[in-house]
Amino acid sequence: MNVAASGAGAAKIPPEAIKAIPVRHPWRWVSAVVVLAVFASVVYQIATAPRLKWDVVGEWLFHQSILNGVRVTVELTIIAMVIGVVLGALLAVMRLSANPVVSTVSWVYIWFFRGTPVLVQLFFWYNLQLVLPHISVGIPFTPAVWQADTLPLISPFLASILGLGLNEAAYMAEIVRAGIISVEQGQTEAAQALGMTRAQVMRRIVLPQAMRVIIPPTGNETISMLKTSSLAYITTVQELFRSQELIAAFNYRIVELLIVASVWYLSMTSVLTFGQYYLERYFARGSARQLPPTPLQRFRHILFQGHAPPPFPPADPLPVYPPRRDDSGQGM
Repeated sequence: MNVAASGAGAAKIPPEAIKAIPVRHPWRWVSAVVVLAVFASVVYQIATAPRLKWDVVGEWLFHQSILNGVRVTVELTIIAMVIGVVLGALLAVMRLSANPVVSTVSWVYIWFFRGTPVLVQLFFWYNLQLVLPHISVGIPFTPAVWQADTLPLISPFLASILGLGLNEAAYMAEIVRAGIISVEQGQTEAAQALGMTRAQVMRRIVLPQAMRVIIPPTGNETISMLKTSSLAYITTVQELFRSQELIAAFNYRIVELLIVASVWYLSMTSVLTFGQYYLERYFARGSARQLPPTPLQRFRHILFQGHAPPPFPPADPLPVYPPRRDDSGQGM
């Protein structure tokens, strides 16, 4: 009896709590201190450079000529990307066509424009009047329906648009094609079995899913186009880089004006980066059970928790249902 009582008393004693000792990572702190020290040293060297005039940077940062250059840069980026996306999507569909002529024409276009530098293409369109003084439209070997002089028609701005947009279309064609072929073929076959046309399948089934693959590289191409637009200075277009170059040729403050241009390029690419992030998050709603945290949510988590949140929150646990019972009340 005493043995049973002692056994019952021992059973009521709760087990000791597990003492979890966190793993120490001293080298993380050491590497962080070293990186911060190197970064602070570089910033300090640049900020205290004896011949760098920061007042010149502040003087020209919001000057009207610089703002006009920013506006032209944005216009070049938007128009070139619209041409690239629309023409690239058309080329991607042509590349996937069962018609060998259409597919070959698309492949040759992509091969040519991806194989030649965009700087060469800009030079070509800018100097087109040297080899083609007149541009005509009509049926070959018949009188032209429309004709115009090349020099007034292909302005420096239009030459820049053609060089940037047609080159971008070749890259966008491969991006769109990769997004389309990422969708399982079985979904297309099932939609066609239900009576949908190829256009309906593409619009309702394929493209909504392909956008998850298309959006990230398209955002990268947009940011790259914003910076590549600086090559338009060779066509005498007054974009941001050429604007600061003309000012630097006047006051001989080359580095200061380059800093001005860099500040504006960084500002515009930062806006595009945030826009790309939220656009990707929007199209990821159907593929992830829980969306990754936004930059503001990550900042709040770091501020109050002391560490960054996981890139993808853990999924909700699966519900546990009670066992089914038959009419007699017994588990099945």
